[in-house]
Amino acid sequence: MTAEVKTPRARYREQTRADIKAAALEQLAEGGAQAVALTRIAKDMGLSGPALYRYFASRDELLGDLIRDAYDDLAHAVAHAGGTGETDARTALHALADAFLDWATAQPHRYLLIQGTPVPGYAAPPDTLERARAALGPFLAVFAAGNPTEAFRPVVEEMAQWIREDVSLAAWVWEHTGRPARDTSAGTALAGAVLAWSQLHGTVSLAVSGQYGGIGHRTRTLLMAQADALADAFRLA
Repeated sequence: MTAEVKTPRARYREQTRADIKAAALEQLAEGGAQAVALTRIAKDMGLSGPALYRYFASRDELLGDLIRDAYDDLAHAVAHAGGTGETDARTALHALADAFLDWATAQPHRYLLIQGTPVPGYAAPPDTLERARAALGPFLAVFAAGNPTEAFRPVVEEMAQWIREDVSLAAWVWEHTGRPARDTSAGTALAGAVLAWSQLHGTVSLAVSGQYGGIGHRTRTLLMAQADALADAFRLA
């Protein structure tokens, strides 16, 4: 298949959009999502307001692109960690947690954009769900072969029911585990992945926002302990 040849105009537009997003990321790092301002970006880049709006019609459109990019990068980092050939589920879970933490601490402003406090009045693009699921997907494979303890059975049953009721959710679980909706292991996979993600999000968010104070450098130790506790709860090898 012949690669598409971009015109100079198309290349210029693509580069300008990339420059605008880079400027927005700088503002994001300085003051969070509410600090992102198209008028300031236009001024810094030497563009008029109307000229900039030819590339992004609104701040929300720009934020949407930044959110998509962040989820895609996070999904790539997690998928890379999950695709290292580890057959030990517990070790694989550690690798996924490590990758999640490394990505978040390397660029906390991007992590907080997708996992932090919602921006008032902003609605994320519908395709954000698919991108978020791509980042969570590798955790499904880790827990698919789990055997949850009695205390976690109600969660597994709830997740199994959810899968049976939601066709898109069932397709996503199947994509990463090969387990059909009627298989109880599909519910096990989803329960483990959701619980793991919840623990990761809580611990990493506290660390990234500076809430751990003097023990922030021990976040990895906390995460590994949580991963082991969850691995025990699902009797992962």
